[in-house]
Amino acid sequence: MKNINKHALLFSSILLIALNAQAELSPEDGARIVHPPYRIKPNTPSFAPSGYSPQQMQKAYGLAGITNQGAGQIIGIVDAYDNPNIESDLGVFSSTFNLPACTTANGCFKKIYAAGTQPAGDPGWGTEIALDVEWAHAIAPQAKILLVEAADASFNSLIQAINVAIQNGATVVSMSWGGSEFSGQNQIDPTFNVPGVTFTASSGDWGTGVIYPSSSPYVIAVGGTTLNLDSSGNWLSETAWTGSGGGVSAYETVPSYQSGLPIPNNPNNMRGVPDVSYNADPNTGVSVYDTYGQGGWMVVGGTSAGAPQWAAIIAIVKSVSQHSLTGLNASLYTLGKQHYSQMYHDITSGTNGSCGYYCTAQVGYDYVTGLGSPVTTNLVPLLSGTSGGGGGGGGNRIPM
Repeated sequence: MKNINKHALLFSSILLIALNAQAELSPEDGARIVHPPYRIKPNTPSFAPSGYSPQQMQKAYGLAGITNQGAGQIIGIVDAYDNPNIESDLGVFSSTFNLPACTTANGCFKKIYAAGTQPAGDPGWGTEIALDVEWAHAIAPQAKILLVEAADASFNSLIQAINVAIQNGATVVSMSWGGSEFSGQNQIDPTFNVPGVTFTASSGDWGTGVIYPSSSPYVIAVGGTTLNLDSSGNWLSETAWTGSGGGVSAYETVPSYQSGLPIPNNPNNMRGVPDVSYNADPNTGVSVYDTYGQGGWMVVGGTSAGAPQWAAIIAIVKSVSQHSLTGLNASLYTLGKQHYSQMYHDITSGTNGSCGYYCTAQVGYDYVTGLGSPVTTNLVPLLSGTSGGGGGGGGNRIPM
């Protein structure tokens, strides 16, 4: 018992140090405004869902056969401003798609104001909140959803909201927002280096280029694809989405887990973005119900759609393993080197710009779609340590 208490005390001390290590940003950097990278498909009916459904996405990425759905985990959704209708809209979304109810009353849903008082409402961010909350629940319906609303869209306010999410037990934190990189961003990185907590972030919707916080080495950066399904809802093909953010960071040095990646003309050895990818094209977007920002049903894409869904996948991984699984960023690569074709759909076509190599999907890792999109049937047991694994074999290793 003494040893167990020692380990618990050590973990608590590390966590407190991480939470108290507030980023000492300059007034200019702290006030920087970030944006939610989502795209709405135009001319879609508001009275009925017309995008991909939760069941289609679960089947496409291999989640339909996974019985564990995130039980025991808390997905922290961090966004700016307030969506006053989110709980009722989540109720409509859940009942429409036969998902379990997720409410304050049953303990599944909780909303917290990071600054202690209700933020002003913002219809644009309201749509982002609806997308994030509904689709985190769609992919991991047994996980709890903790929505933390920042007072505004500045880095200072969003960092505060992230810390509040961690203090309230979030085991995974989704950040569907970002802004241009800047020289002071390294001071924010410790915010995402918290034992037992995994962070996901959108890589951006403006094509080639890197945004923060997706470029932090402690964050899983999620790029975008165009996902095509057959008439039965099975994964048919996937290409790089033209809007997917990606490239080489100007300020973050390459983390050890990315060593060995093909980065030509990179003498300073900087981090590559994204790490992974997910359906993001609004033309193949998902159904979202939002009565505050948009007035009903819509079809939404963008890398904002991928960050909460990857967060939900990570919640399932953690639920299966029943361990904190610190360092999953690295595991995506280290296990991928042995089991690449088992864990990922390799996206090998499509571009997000006209800059040649860095803007073009490649065999293996690339700077548009990262390692690829998830094959969760294999990715979940491999990441959670519940699979016997095996050595990989011909064609499974990441082509370097």
